[in-house]
Amino acid sequence: MNVAIQDDVRTRNLQRSWPLFLRIFALMLITVLLVQVLNFAALLLMPPPTPIIFTTTRIAAFARSGVDPAKLLKTEISTRRPDPTDSPRDARLGATIATDLGLPRGAVIVEAERSGIPMFAGALRPPMPMGPRPHRNFAALENALFGPFVVSIDLGGGHWRVIRPTSGAMGPWRMRIILWFLVALAVVAPIAWALARRVVKPIGQFTAAVERLGRDPRAEPVTVTGPPEIAEAAQAFNVMQQRLNRYVEDRTTLIAAVAHDLRTPLMRLSLRLEKAPDDIRTASEEDIQEMSQRIGAAMAFVRDMTRHVRRQRLDLRSLAESVTDEFADRGDDVVLQAGPPLATEGDAASLKALIGNLVGNAVKYAGHAETLLYRDRDMVVIEVQDRGPGMKPDDLVRAFEPFFRAEQSRSRDTGGIGLGLASVRAVARAHGGDATLETRPEGGLRARVTLPG
Repeated sequence: MNVAIQDDVRTRNLQRSWPLFLRIFALMLITVLLVQVLNFAALLLMPPPTPIIFTTTRIAAFARSGVDPAKLLKTEISTRRPDPTDSPRDARLGATIATDLGLPRGAVIVEAERSGIPMFAGALRPPMPMGPRPHRNFAALENALFGPFVVSIDLGGGHWRVIRPTSGAMGPWRMRIILWFLVALAVVAPIAWALARRVVKPIGQFTAAVERLGRDPRAEPVTVTGPPEIAEAAQAFNVMQQRLNRYVEDRTTLIAAVAHDLRTPLMRLSLRLEKAPDDIRTASEEDIQEMSQRIGAAMAFVRDMTRHVRRQRLDLRSLAESVTDEFADRGDDVVLQAGPPLATEGDAASLKALIGNLVGNAVKYAGHAETLLYRDRDMVVIEVQDRGPGMKPDDLVRAFEPFFRAEQSRSRDTGGIGLGLASVRAVARAHGGDATLETRPEGGLRARVTLPG
């Protein structure tokens, strides 16, 4: 009852939360508004400066003396002939300066924009002061230059005196604007990053939950949080996980029940065979014993696959050492290659049984087992190899099938039900890894198990 109430409250909370579309839209809108607020603050705090105005008289005086008291003009000698201007105002200003210097009208060429400056550079020029101006100031502006300009004066002999303002396109005012832009970027970027991270965090949690399910079907359900779209997907994912677990449990329970119930008719057959002739009774008892062994192995396999495991951080090399020591104490030829500790997350009992199955198969069918443990990028690898007769290529593919037994290595005399490698692969895949079998070039088999590191 409490669980149902909690689910109902959680569903209502999700319905009241904002959809993902609205969250992203709000994020973009807030970011744009914040940038505009910062731009407006820049306009109020750093208004465009009043442009420096150079009259034609001042330029003519600088051309005669080469000295500007305010050091706002500079001059140089050039051999490049400037292009004639097509602006009537620039032509008139050039004629005014030439008259003041006592030179012909064509001896002075004024360019409001220097050659090489992009067309949009005029947009960067400080605007004219706004507001009412006396008539005499307006008349003075008609015979003045401001912003970037170039005045070329013909000195004769192919030489030209070039006069231009000392301040470049990147004046102090524009540098302050760029600095303010960097400050605005530093303010907006963390806010946008935090909001974006908050929006996509549920997606990352959902991805991690899918990864956990691939490693362990009985992993914890996904926490239903975040926008409604993500929450609905998480709820559907949890329902799917529950259905998969029920599906596997139902089939596993059915197999275990069938295996258990088969023991009763086998028991009755054994009792009835006591009165049969010796030759028939002996052959039938062998068949019944084999069937009992298979049923017992099947029930043990199902029990191991369905029992609840406890995942923990463990040292895989320590588990392998305990397994190989047990075989070595019985006198088996078992070798574990030395190496550093290998940490992984898993169920200690299942992984120990996995290593024991691989080593036991190698000892039983080849008389020798060599175990190697190493790390391959983000995976932990377990290899058990032998120098036995090996297997046919077709058998390598089917070796992990339940109850499969290769003809050359498994028979009633040597024993073996055919569930050892099936259990190995089931345990490996339950931990998010896999198991493979291959023939060694120098002879024998190599069983390889990969597990997440």
